[in-house]
Amino acid sequence: MRSEPSDRDYLAGGAQLAKIVIGGAFGVGKTTFVATLSEVRPLRTEEPMTQASIGVDDLRGRPDKSTTTVGLDWGRLTIDDDLVLFLFGAPGQARFQHIWQETARGAWGALILADTRHLEQSFDSLGLVEEMELPYAVAINDFPDSPSYLEADLRQALDLPATTPLVTCNALSQRSAAQALTALLQYLMTL
Repeated sequence: MRSEPSDRDYLAGGAQLAKIVIGGAFGVGKTTFVATLSEVRPLRTEEPMTQASIGVDDLRGRPDKSTTTVGLDWGRLTIDDDLVLFLFGAPGQARFQHIWQETARGAWGALILADTRHLEQSFDSLGLVEEMELPYAVAINDFPDSPSYLEADLRQALDLPATTPLVTCNALSQRSAAQALTALLQYLMTL
């Protein structure tokens, strides 16, 4: 990555600006993913979880989770002089679906993060991108206690078309997160 250019550089250089949505279920690592790749301090709308989330937000396998995104996350990643990505992390809970839909409007595509401990929680996000006809890739975020499955089994469980990229990543690793994002971008270039 290069050093942070100013807004003026973008306008003068004529770089193309592209929106990419980072989606997925509650607690799957979207905020972490955006923060890991952003070349600027990311915008976050994380708020402490309250008693109101008891029985609504599933904390199984997430004992240390104490905050949740209530709006969106935003980060910026300069690919080169011609392309700058705006990464928008959308909230994962169904009650924020309207924010997800508005965030996805005008996006090039979406990277849906999934967690093998809770694959069924990915269905809402996958349904949204398919309903919106938004091209997407799926990245299995590899948590330390996540079970591993064969790619064919994951594709079947998630009902993924053969052409949809499916990769594994670690949202805490810049290199790994970048590889997942690259899989999406390469796919988008084939459409």
